[in-house]
Amino acid sequence: MSLYNVFDIAGSGMSAQNIRLNTTASNISNANSVSSSQDKVYRARHPVFAAELNKAAAAHPNTMSSSVGVKVLGIVESDKPLQVEYNPNHPSADKDGYIYKPNVNVVEEMTNMISASRSYQTNVQVADAAKQMLSKTLLLGQR
Repeated sequence: MSLYNVFDIAGSGMSAQNIRLNTTASNISNANSVSSSQDKVYRARHPVFAAELNKAAAAHPNTMSSSVGVKVLGIVESDKPLQVEYNPNHPSADKDGYIYKPNVNVVEEMTNMISASRSYQTNVQVADAAKQMLSKTLLLGQR
């Protein structure tokens, strides 16, 4: 595996964690929204990641030790139950007096945000270490 592949791997990891951070921020910002219908209420969203094994296998069919990045397969809505609250005085209450709140758990989302942030930071450190190693390799020829 070339040292240059490390940049591709770290870059795909940073891109994936950026999507995760954006999705988490969207969940947190909509955590307190209210709707009068179950169909219109915001539902928590989460990205789905996968290793790019097919790309690596095609490049090197006899070995799986080549570079493998991260691919975002998509973003799915959570199937956790919505929060239903009886509040007939609320302006968004339905005809039965219920309001519907998202299935977003802010504590879980904050934990997710910290984890994504640290994963992003780790990928930056990996890219920086690879850059330093390449730089030192180039200096070997000067001595």
